[in-house]
Amino acid sequence: MKNSARLYQDVARDLRKLIVSEGYAVGDRLITERQIAEYMKISRGLVRDAIIMLEVEGIVQVRKGSGIYLMRDPKGEEQPPHDDIGPFELLQARQLIESAIAGFAAAMVTKADITRMREALETERRGIEAKSDDYSGDEAFHRLIAEATQNGVLVEMVETLWSKRRQSRMWAQLHDRIFDESYRRQWLDDHHEILAALQARDSARARLAMRQHLTNVSDTLMELSDVGDTAFDGFLFTPASLPEV
Repeated sequence: MKNSARLYQDVARDLRKLIVSEGYAVGDRLITERQIAEYMKISRGLVRDAIIMLEVEGIVQVRKGSGIYLMRDPKGEEQPPHDDIGPFELLQARQLIESAIAGFAAAMVTKADITRMREALETERRGIEAKSDDYSGDEAFHRLIAEATQNGVLVEMVETLWSKRRQSRMWAQLHDRIFDESYRRQWLDDHHEILAALQARDSARARLAMRQHLTNVSDTLMELSDVGDTAFDGFLFTPASLPEV
């Protein structure tokens, strides 16, 4: 495989070729994620990201407890250019960057910053109680942490990460399929722990709390995605592979 930050796109392309070469017809069930991983000699997590991409494109459909089915013949199609970023790749980037930002923010945060963060978490709580898909409180909380650093470049970086999340078709596809309201409450609890660390001006605790929060998000998405056997090798982009910051 190519040494690339978009390896799952290479796998998706290879899967299209495999579908054509094996003569699959629309409606056929494909081989399993495990079989694909063994055939291509890659991790199952990488296969899963590629399958999500093909599902977004309407080429396959993943049916819970049944398998992967061909919905559209990719033969003769030109692969469209993709700037999409997988949800786990994005979470890894956020964990690396936002953990460092949270640690710095703890040294710089003001009383006014804390007040605004509390208001953002109240907005998040109301959204959860109303069973709304409004994530404005969640996003505002993360942005306010960056603003507390008093560094405009860091604020722009966080805004860019959230913009990529909103624009990611793969994130939307996975999120719509696995969303469970109860996990939003856990993530809100994570946010309160981050806020407590910031209020205590404890940089080490703030870094750890942010890192753990985004690890919890990643773990939840993998646990609830429910595509194939849960005992997979893990994704290419994992929190465990990050250096300590």
